[in-house]
Amino acid sequence: MGIRVAVAGASGYAGGELLRLLAGHPEFDLVAATAHSQAGAHVSAVHPQLTGLDLTLSATDATGLADADLVFLALPHGQSAALAAQLPAGLKIVDLGADFRLEDAELWRRYYGGEHAGTWTYGLPELPGQRELIATADRVANTGCYAATVTLALAPLIAAGLADPSDVVVVASSGTSGAGRNAKVNLLGSEVMGDLSPYKVGAHQHVPEMKQATGATSLSMTPVLAPMPRGILATVTACFARNGDPRQVLSDAYANDAFVHVLPEGQWPHTAATLGSNSCHLQATVDVDSGRMIVVSALDNLGKGAAGQAVQCANLMSGLPETMGLSVFGVAP
Repeated sequence: MGIRVAVAGASGYAGGELLRLLAGHPEFDLVAATAHSQAGAHVSAVHPQLTGLDLTLSATDATGLADADLVFLALPHGQSAALAAQLPAGLKIVDLGADFRLEDAELWRRYYGGEHAGTWTYGLPELPGQRELIATADRVANTGCYAATVTLALAPLIAAGLADPSDVVVVASSGTSGAGRNAKVNLLGSEVMGDLSPYKVGAHQHVPEMKQATGATSLSMTPVLAPMPRGILATVTACFARNGDPRQVLSDAYANDAFVHVLPEGQWPHTAATLGSNSCHLQATVDVDSGRMIVVSALDNLGKGAAGQAVQCANLMSGLPETMGLSVFGVAP
C-alpha cells in the first residue's frame, strides 16, 4: 500500500491533470476524487483522456477526503479555506488555489475580496530554502500559474542584485485552460480562435504574489488570452541595478534543478515544448536599444503552473524524490 491521496475539485482542468499524474505515480494511491456538479459521474465521462481509470467522482466534503494521507485541493479561489478547516490537523494538504498564498491580508482583500484565511508554506521548490520548508510542511500553498512563470524568470536576478526591483514589466500570454472550465462567452472557440486579447490589465490577482515571491517592489503586468488550450509565455523586462549577465545568473541559480532549463544561446522558449511536462524553459538577453534585461519564460500552466507543481510539492512533503511521477520532457508535435 502506497501513500493514499485524494483530489477535491477533480472535474476541473487542473483536477483532471492531477488525476492523470497521480494515476501513473509509483508511490501515490488515488483513493478519492470529488466534484460539485459532476458528483456521481464516472471520471471518463468528465475527462475522456482518463478512459481506463476506474473512478467515480463523489461529492466534495471533508468526510470523503479525511481517510487520505494527503489531499490536493483544486478548487476555485476562495473555496479551499472552508474545506481545509474541516480536515484533520495532521492531514497533509496541497492547495492549488490562492487562499493561502499571500502574507498580506489587505492585499488579499484588495485582489480577491473577503477575509484572508492565513498563509501556508509557499509551494515553489526552486526558490532558495523553499524546498526544505516544503519538505517539513503539512500545509502548502501551490504557486499560481502566472506567478510560477514570472518568478522563475525574475527571482534569481533580483536576489543577485542584478535586476532593479522597482521597475519590472511583464507581458504574458496564457491558454484558455487558465481561466477554468466554467462556460464563458469570451472563452468559446469562435471567440478565441484567431484572436489575442488582453484582460485584467493593471489589476491581475497574481501581481501581489509575484512581488512577494520575487522581491519586486513595482511590477506591471499585462496578461493576454491566447488561442491555445494550455501554456504560458511570459516576457519579463527589468532595468539593471549593476553590471552582469542575466543569462549566467539564471544558469547558476538553476544548475541543480531538474525542471528549470536555461536554453542554449539563440534558442528561445515556446509553449509547445513544455506541453505535458513539469518543466520551465528560460532564455535571457539584453535589449540593444533600451539596455533593459529581457527574460522569456515558458511552461505548461496545467503542469509546472498547477498540477505538476502540486505533485512536486507532494513528493517533497512525503519524503519522495521530487521528480517522481513527473516528466521533464514535453509532448510534441
